Amino acid sequence: MSTAQHKIGSGFGATSTAADVLHGIDLTGRLAIVTGGYSGLGLETTRALAEAGAQVVVPARRRATAEEALTGLAGVEVDELDLGDQDSVRRFAERFLATGRTVDIVINSAGIMACPETRVGPGWEAQFATNHLGHFALVNRLWPAIEPGGARVVSVSSQGHHLHGMRWDDVHWRHGYDKWQAYGQAKTANVLFAVHLDKLGADRGVRAFALHPGGILTPLQRHLATAEMVERGWIDEQGNPLNPEGFKSPAQGAATQVWAATSPQLNGLGGVYLEDCDIAEPAPGGGERTGVKGWATDPDEAARLWRLSAELTGVDAFAA
Repeated sequence: MSTAQHKIGSGFGATSTAADVLHGIDLTGRLAIVTGGYSGLGLETTRALAEAGAQVVVPARRRATAEEALTGLAGVEVDELDLGDQDSVRRFAERFLATGRTVDIVINSAGIMACPETRVGPGWEAQFATNHLGHFALVNRLWPAIEPGGARVVSVSSQGHHLHGMRWDDVHWRHGYDKWQAYGQAKTANVLFAVHLDKLGADRGVRAFALHPGGILTPLQRHLATAEMVERGWIDEQGNPLNPEGFKSPAQGAATQVWAATSPQLNGLGGVYLEDCDIAEPAPGGGERTGVKGWATDPDEAARLWRLSAELTGVDAFAA
C-alpha cells in the first residue's frame, strides 16, 4: 500500500538541524553509506550519523579530499567511487559486499548541478548519469547487503525537479541541451527512483524516500559563475548571501535526509517526497516551487524509468 503524499505533523521544520532530528536516537551498531558524504550537506550528514553512533562508509570520487575532510570523525571509513563511471560503481559494490556486512541506511547525497554539457560513459548526459544512473546501479548492486538489513534508502532530490519531468524522447539531451532543464530531469529521476524502489522493496522491509533539502549555498554551486548567482539574487558581487533568511545552514539542510533515514515517525511509510523534515504536499498550481510535482511521483513514470535504467546499466536486482 502506498503512503499518502501529505504532511504527518512531525514537529520539525525548516530550521531543524540534523542534531535536532537525531535527539534521543542511538545508531550504535548500524551501518550507513553516504555518497558525497565529505562535502556540503553530505559532510553534515556523515558527521551527524557518526556522532549518533553509526558506522559510516563514504564512497568518494576524490578519496584524498574525503579523508582530509573527515579527519577526526570516529567510525567513518572512505572508499573510492565515481558515480559517473559504471565500472567504478561495480568495483565499489564488489569490495563492500566482500566484507559481508549488511546496510541499514543508504543516503544518495552526491550530485552535480547545472554543469556545462558533459558526456560520460557511452555518451550519457552527466547529470542524469551521475545523479540518477550511478545511484540506481549502486543500490541494485548493493541489494544483497541492503535487503537483509531492512534498510532505508534516501534519494536526495531538490525543488529543481519542478524544472522538468522526464524527457523520454531524449533523456541524454543530445539535442537542445539546457543545463537547468537537464538538472530538473535528473532531480525528477531521483524522486521516481524512490517511488519504484519502495514499491519493489516494501514487502522485504526496505523503504525508500526522496527529498528536497532546502536552499543551501554549498559546493554544489561550483559550476555556476558568480555573475549568474548574482543575477538569480542569491549573492552579491562579493559572494555574500543577499537573503540569508532564505538559505538554510548546512546543518539545517542535512536535517531532512537524516530524518528520512532514521526517524521512527516514518516506520511503515515510504515512496514519498519530503521537505522540511515532513512529508511534502502535492505541488500547488502556478509558479510556486513547493511540494512535489505529479510527474515525479507517477507510478507509471517510475516503472518506466526503472526499466530504462536497468537497460542502460545492465543491472536490476529484481529481475526475474
